[in-house]
Amino acid sequence: MYAYQQQKTEPRRLHVVPDRKVVRRVSKKRVAKKQTSFNLLRQMVVLSFLAVIMYFVFPVSFNRMIHQVFTPDKVQTSVEPAKGLAQKHYRKPVAADLYAMANPVTNYLSNDLFNNRLMLTPTIQKTHSEVTTMYHTNEMGGLKSQLKALMAQYPTIKPSVYVWEYENGQYVDINADSMYSAASIIKLPVLVRLFKSIEANQMTIYDEMTLTDYYKSSGSGNLQYAQTGRKYSLDSLAKTMIQDSDNTSTNMIMAKMGGMDDVNIGLRDWGISTTYVRTWLPDLTGTNKTTAKDIAKILYNLDNPGFLNINSREYIIDYLSHVKNNRLIAAGLGEGALFIHKTGDIGTMLGDAGIVYAQNGKKYIVVILANRPHNAPQGKDFIVKASSLIYKSIVG
Repeated sequence: MYAYQQQKTEPRRLHVVPDRKVVRRVSKKRVAKKQTSFNLLRQMVVLSFLAVIMYFVFPVSFNRMIHQVFTPDKVQTSVEPAKGLAQKHYRKPVAADLYAMANPVTNYLSNDLFNNRLMLTPTIQKTHSEVTTMYHTNEMGGLKSQLKALMAQYPTIKPSVYVWEYENGQYVDINADSMYSAASIIKLPVLVRLFKSIEANQMTIYDEMTLTDYYKSSGSGNLQYAQTGRKYSLDSLAKTMIQDSDNTSTNMIMAKMGGMDDVNIGLRDWGISTTYVRTWLPDLTGTNKTTAKDIAKILYNLDNPGFLNINSREYIIDYLSHVKNNRLIAAGLGEGALFIHKTGDIGTMLGDAGIVYAQNGKKYIVVILANRPHNAPQGKDFIVKASSLIYKSIVG
């Protein structure tokens, strides 16, 4: 009886089997909670690392590089000098041309220049062109061989030679399409562009310009030493530009026409895309470029009535026939020959280009550009001897 009552009064123990779904749900919640904590911790570490970079690394990088890329004209001073040092050290600013970085091929594929910046512009096809191109028949093989033999005697001289004779259209082409520094030969297209502007009634040959210190340029010519405030006619400036190869008068004429861009626009309109003006004179580094064939094409069209009227041609030929430097191509010509031309010299490039009129009626264009060691006399010797070979071969 007692045992029965004791068994009856004891609480009944039940064996509860846990629900698997409930356990699984609780486990997922715990794992998700742990992952959230881990992600939060990772984000805090990353943000802390970025904050350190922004606070310590970015200011140094900005001052050293990024700031100089976007504001290259401002020279940044460097770290303060150490104790005991009286002089500050300056970091050289980083020069970066963003336009060149965005247009990497423009420097060697450009065909235009605007605002002193080389550009690649679409070629405009015209139904009628004012200029004409020389017709070519046979290359003068004998003369070319003689010139190459002469070149072998001057290994330090790297010439470009183009010759074209009027009677039969025979020619010689030695590197005539290669780009060379134009030096003062660039004054020939400047002169032609001036008279094209006069023919367009944009100015007259009698217009005057006042000489200011802004226009005065070093190098060849004496106008740089003239009194500031004096007035000169365009006729006087053009004569000085060609006969004395004066740089100051050249810059004044280009400024009158609208700058270097105007000359380049004219060259492109004439179908000459590899010659351009990039620097105001003196261009001692040779950034103004041309080719022997381009210059020959301009010379050929001096006689083209569809390109220049008779008044313009008379002025231009008069200027070119009184060039004072007669020590290059002119020195290799025969007696009685007339030569209208323009020379150029920047030390590393010596050149001469013009039209030869022989006494027997023969007439030919000759352009010689010679890269040389700075002021090496071999450049002059080569041009004189090459001129003599050409004259004897064509005129006899």
